[in-house]
Parts: sequence; structure tokens; C-alpha cells
Amino acid sequence: MKLDGDVRRRGRPPVRSDEETTRIVLDAARHTFAVEGYAATSTEELARGAGISTKTLYRLFPGKAALFEAMCADRLERLLSAVDLQASDEVDIETGLRAALIACADLALDPEVVALQRMVLQQSATFPELAANFYNNGIARTAKALAGWLRLQVKRKRIAIDDADEVAGMLVGMVASAPQRAAIYGGKPLPSRKQIERRVQTCAALFLDGCRAKSS
Repeated sequence: MKLDGDVRRRGRPPVRSDEETTRIVLDAARHTFAVEGYAATSTEELARGAGISTKTLYRLFPGKAALFEAMCADRLERLLSAVDLQASDEVDIETGLRAALIACADLALDPEVVALQRMVLQQSATFPELAANFYNNGIARTAKALAGWLRLQVKRKRIAIDDADEVAGMLVGMVASAPQRAAIYGGKPLPSRKQIERRVQTCAALFLDGCRAKSS
């Protein structure tokens, strides 16, 4: 015979951990911010989208700005964790560079990342900390990863450069800046995989070989 207390215990929904709740909040926030924009989104709406109370939301995040920063960092962290900058001795420098630049382009030109960047630009005058956080958590980290790859190639005497950080910024700019601007300001579609690969091939050739005509 089942006791009423046993039935009630088995019928209670399982208690979610803070880690699981945070994941749900971040996923819901990414969708809500993308649809409504930062300024128009309230903490009540964010809590409702995640299916939690505002009290729980404030326990996990001190405010909307902190949640937005965590959401950007989380999304970029997941994308960055998938970036594989090939550094094998068996891979020639051109093949390795192309693979590294494609990995960076895939991150910089990811539709969600571009949508976040568009939103950050729209709100940067009112909320300048959003732009700084987005830069530090995404753009700067992408260039830093590429700079580390470049330093390894210098160490292996495959290339000769003085400032890996500066060169990495230039390369990321060559690969991604123009398509980003076209999408954000011109409403153009993001490049296809074939277009990205062609752009990367050109950038790699410019970096490794230059384009000055040889004197006859």
C-alpha cells in the first residue's frame, strides 16, 4: 500500500543545480537579447524566459549587464573551445596557416557572434561596458589564440615576424573585418564556406608570399 507522503515525494519535480539553472538562463538570455535587444529587455522578461523567478536570477547574476557579459563569454567560450589551430610538425606552413585562419573566420563570422556584435554596436553609446566585454571575451581572445600559433611557427623557424600579437590582429582583420562590416552595416549575407576558404587562401598567400611584382 502506497502512503500519500510517498506519492507526494515521487511527484515532486527534481531540484535543479545552480549549474544547470545557469545554463538554462544563458541559453534563454541569448535568444531574448537577440530578439528584443539589450536596452528593451528587462530582468523580469529574462527570468520568465528561463522559467525562474527574478529572485533566482539575481542570486545567479547581480544584474542584466552581468548576465549579458556571462552570456557573451559563455557563447564565445564554447566556440573558442572548438577552434583547432593545427600546429603539427607534419603540416606545412601554408596548410597550417589556412586551417588557423579558417578557424578564426568561423568564429568571427558565426551568425550568432555577428548578431551579438551588431547588438553591442547599437548599445555601445549607452552601455560602453558591453563593447569592452565583448571585445575582451571574443575579438581579443581570437587574436591571442592566433598569436600563440604564430609564435610557435617562429620558434620552428617557419616564419620571421617581430610582433605576433600585432600580426595576428592584422590577419584576423584581413579575413573577417570586411565581411563583418558588410553584414552589420550593409545588410549583406555572411560569406559561404567556399567564399571563406577562397578569402583565407588569398590572405595566406599575401602573408606568406607578398604581392609585389618581381622585377625582371
